[in-house]
Amino acid sequence: MRHLPNANEGGPASTLCGLLGGQQIQRSARFVKRPPLFERHTVLTYWPSTPHTGQERSSGAMCPLRVPLLAILVSMALCQYYDYEDQPSSSMLGPSGPNCNQECDCPISFPSAMYCDSRKLKSVPVVPTGIKYLYLQNNQIDEIKAGVFDNVTAELRWLVLDNNQITNAKIAKGTIDKLTVLEKLFFSNNGLTEPVIPPSKALDELKIMHNKLSKFPSGLLSDKENLTSVNLQHNHLTSDAISGAFKGPKKLLSLDVSHNKLKKLPAGVPSSLEILYADYNDIDSVGTGYLNKLPSLQYLRISHNKLVDSGLPAGVFNVSSLVELDLSFNKLQSIPEINQQLEQLYLQANEINKIDLSSFCKFVDPINFSHLKHLRLDANNVTHSNLPPEASNCLRQASDVMFE
Repeated sequence: MRHLPNANEGGPASTLCGLLGGQQIQRSARFVKRPPLFERHTVLTYWPSTPHTGQERSSGAMCPLRVPLLAILVSMALCQYYDYEDQPSSSMLGPSGPNCNQECDCPISFPSAMYCDSRKLKSVPVVPTGIKYLYLQNNQIDEIKAGVFDNVTAELRWLVLDNNQITNAKIAKGTIDKLTVLEKLFFSNNGLTEPVIPPSKALDELKIMHNKLSKFPSGLLSDKENLTSVNLQHNHLTSDAISGAFKGPKKLLSLDVSHNKLKKLPAGVPSSLEILYADYNDIDSVGTGYLNKLPSLQYLRISHNKLVDSGLPAGVFNVSSLVELDLSFNKLQSIPEINQQLEQLYLQANEINKIDLSSFCKFVDPINFSHLKHLRLDANNVTHSNLPPEASNCLRQASDVMFE
């Protein structure tokens, strides 16, 4: 378990959660399952591993840090998650300290955090010595000039650049490529065509969503031994563009490549992976044995693709590690074989025209049956009347089977 930065260290909003709650909240390495009927959703992790952008919220209890003080005092004690958009304003954290760029705020109570978000900045300001957490989201920044990080190349841990106008051509050499201890880099909603990766081996979270990435050269992550989460959704990546890109990180838990141009699931991902999202691509098949190489995979989403029956080898999804499988909005005509340990299966909006219980249960007895809890078959060519009589024994744990 990893503790939050303490008040003297400058940990931002979530440290306030811990202080006001009378206890320090610890990071959890586990992921939270989604409610069964969500159509779109994102990875949920505990703070400090995922500061979310404004349009991507977890369904958990967020720290309500932009509400009246009384509500804050009550809710902080129960606060479990962190969202950097919900961090306290600088006025709530107290006056700004002397070691701060004049365009930003560095609250005395959190001296190693510098808040420069939502200030109509055109470029990244010079960062003074001692800053570890830098917030620059929601500005009009279109360039990163040389020298702005020279004082913190061996200090800066978090760099949040979401919602700006930065392109690769306007990032000066010797800036991000000299940040040697950076742990989190958030570069979403900009104009990058290539990934920007710091040399830091401590990097544990990378978000480059809603950009224009068309390539991700192999080897960029080869030394990122602590990287656990990569979010690359809403780009222009192809299967060839990411071939070999994820072979390096041996501790990678979560990979999101949804909303790209992939024709197959990413190759060479590490066996440590627990979550793989590849929704909204052009995937029409899954390679034989693909999931056998991912023994820890629990959540797999391939919705809104072009999957067809002929592209799914027999038993390709019959792996015991899977908890959730989302194959909705494809072109499947039959239900693929799944493992009896699977708990959530989403098949809505396909072309399924029959229900074969052998997809769920090879045989049924007091200890052998499907553990499915949620099954969606709505928007297919089957109704409740197509369920065989023995379905009640096979699907005895299913509390939610949807046909319409």
